[in-house]
Amino acid sequence: MSDTRLNSIIRAFESGKPAFAAFSKLDKQSAIEMSDAPYDGIVFEMEHNPYDVSALGDAMQYMLNRKQIAESGSVAPRVTPIARIPANGAEMNQSFAKQVLDRGAYGVVWPHVSTVEQAYNAVASCRYARPKDAPLYEPKGIRGDGPANAARYWGLSMADYYKKADVWPLAPEGEILVGLMCESTEAIENLDDILANVPGIGFILIGEGDLSQQLGHPRDYEHPVVADAMRQIVETCHKHKVVVGNPHVNAKNHKRLLEEGYRFLMSAPLKSYGVVGMAREMAGY
Repeated sequence: MSDTRLNSIIRAFESGKPAFAAFSKLDKQSAIEMSDAPYDGIVFEMEHNPYDVSALGDAMQYMLNRKQIAESGSVAPRVTPIARIPANGAEMNQSFAKQVLDRGAYGVVWPHVSTVEQAYNAVASCRYARPKDAPLYEPKGIRGDGPANAARYWGLSMADYYKKADVWPLAPEGEILVGLMCESTEAIENLDDILANVPGIGFILIGEGDLSQQLGHPRDYEHPVVADAMRQIVETCHKHKVVVGNPHVNAKNHKRLLEEGYRFLMSAPLKSYGVVGMAREMAGY
């Protein structure tokens, strides 16, 4: 693990520990409060909330805590900001990923990814192009070149940004996380092929809401049918040694989720510090 790791979520994964996160609104006050929260990262919500890249840029600036920067010697925010974009996998809209990465986001969460092609597109959209004879060529990078704002936010020269602006764990020193949401029966059926054929996936996040809707038990996450579908996702991720995440961690289920092997745990923002504290203690923090 690099001592200069910028992405706190990746740092937790590399340490063999779960990472804790929450969704956040795109406003300055939420960003300020999140910057001191007991999370490894936050996910700025741009799927169900308005897609506003300018607001994302402002919110990310308010994630920077000068006292933390002075004490740690690192220019990166302690709580790592990533963004969930509105485009689902089927739409293949790479521009959303490009825009949030160009603002300095440390990762992208892709909703509704169901096929190998969609997963490949998600990873490729977060990578710059490289020569065909270069190592780690696949998935072929298609991210457009515009690094100035992101490099400034990361506190790096553009040359150093290029070295770190690749997807982890495909690139061991990469600081960008690609998270794919598995939230349909089609996605479950294709997940084994996705994880076997698309390198560079940082984590799989179960979309329990949409999945439970399709299974006929809306938001009944404890229903045996829904629980069995989630179990299949977890087992497939463990088979391929890919981190699996759950977006509905609370005081009642955090112990079970840790025991089942979830390593990206999302709780309700700001209201669940106690849950995060209990889960961290269980995880050996």
